[in-house]
Amino acid sequence: MTVHFPIPNAAPAQRVLVDRFGRRIDYLRMSVTDRCDLRCVYCMPANQKFLPKAEVLTLDEIDSLCSAFIRLGVRKLRLSGGEPLLRRNFVDLVRTLSRHLASAALDELTLTTNGTRLSEHAAALAAAGIKRINVSLDSLDPRTFARLTRGGDVTRVIAGIDAALAAGIKVKLNIVALALDNAEELPALIAWAHARGMDASLIETMPLGEIEQDRTDQYLPLTGVRAALERYWTLEPIADRSCGPARYVRVAETGGKLGFITPLSNNFCAACNRVRLTATGLLYMCLGQEDHADLRTPLRDGVSDGELDAIIVKAIARKPEKHDFQILRGSGPVLTRPMSRTGG
Repeated sequence: MTVHFPIPNAAPAQRVLVDRFGRRIDYLRMSVTDRCDLRCVYCMPANQKFLPKAEVLTLDEIDSLCSAFIRLGVRKLRLSGGEPLLRRNFVDLVRTLSRHLASAALDELTLTTNGTRLSEHAAALAAAGIKRINVSLDSLDPRTFARLTRGGDVTRVIAGIDAALAAGIKVKLNIVALALDNAEELPALIAWAHARGMDASLIETMPLGEIEQDRTDQYLPLTGVRAALERYWTLEPIADRSCGPARYVRVAETGGKLGFITPLSNNFCAACNRVRLTATGLLYMCLGQEDHADLRTPLRDGVSDGELDAIIVKAIARKPEKHDFQILRGSGPVLTRPMSRTGG
């Protein structure tokens, strides 16, 4: 008599999203709101019109869409805005999504914030599973900060950063390099961050969204900034890579890490591993292109998980090779879509 032994069930193979250029897409940036309590001059106009509530995804819908991407192999999820901490019950959303950390389906759950509301939420975010965040901060000078943000209070942001650090959250500063407003302050900002045990990344301003000024006046190529910094600091290239576009060095004199995000002077599209989902459920395969897929409509129409997965896979196949960002005097933005609507 032949005896057949049962074959143990093999663990299911991890699904992956791969675009037509062979890039594995394992990083989702999810905007939970287009609203913000600051009005940064390079980001949006002073009279920015925000979306009606009915168009914005519910927290349950955000959870469903994020879970679909995680099911398809996304390993890092960044929540953004607008300002994500403005979203009602945002910490509850973080707690819900953290189940994917507990199951090891997700490597990291993080967020980008302007820091104005961190003081009141930092401890709860840490308890919900947030271990690392990015805070946008372009100046430590109260007057400069107030002008850049149209009325913001830098002391609130600093207090929020202190609260996050006290809660055990690792903080990285995101600094937009602006030729007319903070170019001379960049070394002091970097040194300040490193003195507090924070990494910092410099970012080139991008031609995204209608604003009142010509971005060519503010564009500061980071190739030149790096050369200037090297005149009095020792910048040591390191292999460290985040899931994002920054290329890092270590500043020997401070011991801290410094990233350069250069969408214009040295684009990083060849290694792009990320897509963005707006607060209205539009999936943008590239920040610098208008092509998108609507995920809210099929979700609200009651599609199955399999059907939703197929829509996402089909959209990823359209991811372009590179963006079309450039800054030309008088040409206006490449895209009129505001950054606050797409998410950071």
